[in-house]
Amino acid sequence: MNDATSRTLFGVGVGPGDPELVTVKTVRILREADVILVPYTEATTDGPGRAESIITAIAPELAERIKRIPFSMRERSGVGQMRRASWQVSADAAVTAFDEGAHTVALATVGDPTVFSTFTYLRANVEERLPDVTVKLSPGITAMQALSAASGRPLVEGREILALVPATVGIDKLGHVLDVVDSVAIYKGGRKLPEVVEQLRSRNRQAVIGTDVTLESEQIITLDEVSDAQTLPYFSTVLTTPERTTTGGKL
Repeated sequence: MNDATSRTLFGVGVGPGDPELVTVKTVRILREADVILVPYTEATTDGPGRAESIITAIAPELAERIKRIPFSMRERSGVGQMRRASWQVSADAAVTAFDEGAHTVALATVGDPTVFSTFTYLRANVEERLPDVTVKLSPGITAMQALSAASGRPLVEGREILALVPATVGIDKLGHVLDVVDSVAIYKGGRKLPEVVEQLRSRNRQAVIGTDVTLESEQIITLDEVSDAQTLPYFSTVLTTPERTTTGGKL
């Protein structure tokens, strides 16, 4: 039983898109939450975003507990006015829910709440305003795991090293990682795909690129199928792994 004054903020990962990939623990947390926050962007204001769609597919009865919070996609880097404003509005939604009597508030985020997640920013703002709030997280399957499974390419074997890099880090840093790391997953690369492809091809690396992985709209292509100027949507992931010619050769 919850204490009358207890307040818990949950960050839950709902995976890459397929509702069947949401963990049993996350489903339980969502069903027990008084309020469920879901991020939306300017492109999804007229309908549910991906996280909301996953939740309502799992448990349609939770729709009435869902509250959409803004997440600005217009600022690609840095902390600008729009981004700060969206963080503030998101924190307001959580704090208001607690003030109105909620014991548990959950933010559902695509993928995992610890990997490039909106939850990180919400948490920081809520903890600043409510120092006594308890924060708990429930992990989710990431896009790189989903792409690895869908393409049949193991992320790492034996002594191989794995790196996760946002394309927004800059081409020079991305190139350095590609030079020293065996397997590299690249996020946020849709609009920067031509630059990413150039870096991969200049190093004779093979790769697969997945968009909407695990959904009906899933598209997985190889690096050879990508044109030099091609771009892809935000929810696209690039995965490059080393050549493995013998079983157990990386042990």
